Amino acid sequence: MEYSGCDDMDLRITDDIPMTELCRLSIDGCVANVTMARSEVYNALNIQLISELNEIIEWTTQRSVGNTGSLIDPSGNPYLRALVLRSDGRHFCAGADINMMRDAGAATPEENRRDSERLDRLFNSLWSHPCFTIGCVQGVALGGGAGLVACLDHVIAEPGTRIALSEGKLGILPAVIGPYVYRKIGSAQFRRLSMLASRVGSDEALRIGWVNEVVESPENFEESASSIISDLLSTGPMAVYESKKLTLEFDRWTGSDEELRIRTMDKTSEMRGSREGQEGLSAFLDRRLPDWSPDEED
Repeated sequence: MEYSGCDDMDLRITDDIPMTELCRLSIDGCVANVTMARSEVYNALNIQLISELNEIIEWTTQRSVGNTGSLIDPSGNPYLRALVLRSDGRHFCAGADINMMRDAGAATPEENRRDSERLDRLFNSLWSHPCFTIGCVQGVALGGGAGLVACLDHVIAEPGTRIALSEGKLGILPAVIGPYVYRKIGSAQFRRLSMLASRVGSDEALRIGWVNEVVESPENFEESASSIISDLLSTGPMAVYESKKLTLEFDRWTGSDEELRIRTMDKTSEMRGSREGQEGLSAFLDRRLPDWSPDEED
């Protein structure tokens, strides 16, 4: 089934995935599953894990429907529409690796800047990933782990989940993760929680929008994630990608209200006239499933 032209015809889902040691990538149809695998140190972020996650995020970004403009690759395999981030062990992510933090004291300003740029790339590329991103968060998500949570589109927690902007306890700031947490929970909550640097339980995290649902236990993560993905796959994949782009545009808007109104009218007209927009309207009128639906029959 042809969806639309692909700008990157050499990109295939069967291409070799990045070689990694501290995290894993597996592909299940149009879903990328990413698992952090440093359970012995509560999946703390060191240079290697950050670098490997960056490679995986770039690989999946390139092979997403949003990036390629196509539902399938040249071999007929589905391009990616969702990404699920998980971690092994009791805790999602304890933040920056303590050894990396200690070494920063002896590093040059240039080396510390490179470390910051590597970390910034991780958060920014996850935040802007073309796929719909889901996180399964058990145990603690501290510092950089809290930043990862903030960058995801839908976060599933369990009753024992604890999230904290813990940097203040070390006399530093949640600066690199700050823009993403700020957008996720808002100005007042970011200011309060970055000053207190205390842990937020799953109920409060749900209340302030840091997580989107709380399930009974980590054993329920898969069922909940599958339900979200099932709902997602009924949505036009380019509409998902364009919704994320539109949100980023709103976040950065510096023009006038009138200019914004014109921009949104132009975007609405563009999407209505797009191949996906026409297919969605036709499917609705014909009382059939659109061709992006996994239940659509060729």
